[in-house]
Amino acid sequence: MNQAITHDAGVSNREVYELDRQYVFHSWSVQGALNPLVIAGGAGCKLWDYDGKEYLDFSSQLVNTNIGHQHPKVIAAIQQQAAELVTIAPATANRIRGEAAKRIVARAPDGFNKVFFTNAGADANENAMRMARLFTGRDKILSGYRSYHGNTGSAIVATGDARRVPNEYARGHVHFFHPYLYRSEFSATTEAEECERALQHLRRIIECEGPQSIAAILMETIPGTAGILTPPVGYLPGVRALCDEFGIVLILDEVMAGFGRTGSWFAFEQFGVVPDLITFAKGVNSGYVPAGGVLISDLIAAYFNDHYFPGGLTYSGHPLAMAAIVATLDAMAEEGIVEHAAAIGHGVLGEGLNALAAKHAIIGEVRGSGVFWALELVTDQVTRQAMPAAVMGEIKNALIKNGLLPFVADNRIHIVPPCIITAEEVKQGLAILDSVLSLFAGHAA
Repeated sequence: MNQAITHDAGVSNREVYELDRQYVFHSWSVQGALNPLVIAGGAGCKLWDYDGKEYLDFSSQLVNTNIGHQHPKVIAAIQQQAAELVTIAPATANRIRGEAAKRIVARAPDGFNKVFFTNAGADANENAMRMARLFTGRDKILSGYRSYHGNTGSAIVATGDARRVPNEYARGHVHFFHPYLYRSEFSATTEAEECERALQHLRRIIECEGPQSIAAILMETIPGTAGILTPPVGYLPGVRALCDEFGIVLILDEVMAGFGRTGSWFAFEQFGVVPDLITFAKGVNSGYVPAGGVLISDLIAAYFNDHYFPGGLTYSGHPLAMAAIVATLDAMAEEGIVEHAAAIGHGVLGEGLNALAAKHAIIGEVRGSGVFWALELVTDQVTRQAMPAAVMGEIKNALIKNGLLPFVADNRIHIVPPCIITAEEVKQGLAILDSVLSLFAGHAA
C-alpha cells in the first residue's frame, strides 16, 4: 500500500515535540528523560515525520498494527460507522457489535459462541480472571514470571516482569517459570527436557498452592514482551492436561500473538490445544480504535445464563471499534493476510534473521514464527551474557537514525512488522539491521 508522504505543511517536528513535552505525561517513563520520536503520518509499513524523514515500521507500534497503517478499507468502515452511529451504551443490541462478535467467533475453536468486549487487552485479562473466579468459586491465579498481561489492577500483578513490583495491590496471584531453553531455569539441555521439567515445576506449584484454591492458569500462548518464547512441543498440551486434572480454567492470552501475528488466526492453533477462555485485543482491528475482549467457551458462558456477571465497561463494544474489527477481519480474509504472514515468516524473514545470526556474534539466539520474531543479543555466545542496557539503547537509536523503527526490550530486538510487509520491505529492514549490528561487533567476545 503505497502513499505519498502528506501532512500539514505548516507544522514542524519541533512544534509537535514541544507541544508533547509541555502537556503530555507518558507511560513507563521518567518524564524528564524523554525524547519522543515525532510521527506525522503513515501508510502500510511506513511512517514519516513532519520533516519528511521516512521509517520502516518493524515494531507494528506495540505489536498491534497487524493490517498496517491506514488500511483504506478499515478507515472507510470507521468513517461510515461514524456517520451512522458514533456511540451507544453496551446494554443495547447493536448491529455492528453483533457482526464483530460473529466474525471473531467464526475464527474460534468449536465450543466458543460468546464474546465479551472490552477496551483493550488489560481489561480483557481482568474480566477473564473475574469469570474464572466466579465460575470455579476459587481465588488464585497462576501466571508466568516471564509474561505481560496489562497495566490494570489484577493484570499488572498477573504480569511476571519487574513492572509488577511497584504495583502489587491485587490479591491471589502466584507465579511460575515458563519453559525457555536458552536460559533454562531447570538445567535442561534439550527441548524435551525443558518441557518435562517445566511441567513438573508447574505441577509442584499447583500441588503446593492447593489445587482447590486455584481458579485459573493465565498464559500468553507465546510470551511476547518477555521475548517471544515459543513453547516446546508438548508443553501447552501438558498445561491443558494439568488444568483438566485439577479443575482449573485455562486462559490463553492472545492479545499480542493473535489475529495473524504468528501466521495463524490464533497462535494456539499451532500447538493442538483449546483453552477455556481466550483474551484478545491489538491485532483484532490493529488498534485503529481501542478494543479487546474475551472469547468464552460454552460451558463457562452457560454458567452466566443464571448467575450474575458483575462486570462491565461504558465503551464495551463501541461502534467505531466494532466497525474497525469487522473491516479488519474481512480484509485480512479477503487479502490472504494471515497466510502471507506465515509465508513471510517461513521464507524471507525467518531465513534472513537466521542468516544475520550466522554472521553476527552478538546474536545469541533467533526465535519466532510468522511476523513474530526476536533476536537475543549477547556479549558472549558461550556464557550468554546479555547485552547491557546502555548498548541496547545505542543500537535502538542507530536503527531509528537509519530509518527502522524497532521494538527493543531488555537485550532483545523484536522483529514484529505488520502482517502485510512485503519481501522487498523485509530485505530493506534486514539490510538496516545488518549494517547497524556490524557497528557493534566489538561488543561480542
